[in-house]
Amino acid sequence: SSHVYFGHPEWERFAPGLKTLEDAFEIRRRVLKAFERAEREVSDQRRLELLTFVLVGGGPTGVELAGTLAEIARQTLRDEFRSIDTGRARVVLVEAGESILSTFPEDLRDAARRSLQRLGVELMERTRVTDVDEHGVVVDPGGRIVAGTVLWTAGVAASPLVATTGAPVDRAGRVIVEPDLTIPGHPEVFVIGDAAAFLHQEGRLLPGVAQTAMQGGAHAARTILA
Repeated sequence: SSHVYFGHPEWERFAPGLKTLEDAFEIRRRVLKAFERAEREVSDQRRLELLTFVLVGGGPTGVELAGTLAEIARQTLRDEFRSIDTGRARVVLVEAGESILSTFPEDLRDAARRSLQRLGVELMERTRVTDVDEHGVVVDPGGRIVAGTVLWTAGVAASPLVATTGAPVDRAGRVIVEPDLTIPGHPEVFVIGDAAAFLHQEGRLLPGVAQTAMQGGAHAARTILA
């Protein structure tokens, strides 16, 4: 699968996503560089900008990454710098939909929201990002958020390989699978993980997390062996 920037591929260089090990290294580099630049900065306003991290997308990746960044700032790096208080770092999670973790049950969404708020993460639900550049993001409603680091955790497109199946797909390019994870009309072909749109639970997608793909893989393997 790959990232989707909703018709704005130019945003990618300002807001990298997290899909590969190389992506993880790049995000780590940007985050640590932001703290190091803030340590050398003499302007208080510029320091606050460098210590502002905006994450676009409140799915599983965005929620987990926001919590991790808050813990890094308030705990891991607390005694690593002399001139800045890393605990003052601002972590903002922006979600265009009604709620973070929209594919999860309501009680889990509420629990995640409380956990993030305890860590000091600012949640901006029902807020759409309209622009991304080297100075931060523009959101609606809210206007500009000046930030030293923007990370993209919204929008997933299935691998182009699935289009070769000729099966019906959703708007993200995922195959709309049967209840047993097969392609309609082809019981010998299984589609799992981020390539599959499983809509057989009141039309709601399954969460896009590793556990879903692992369970789908185990089911496909058992069926094939049988």
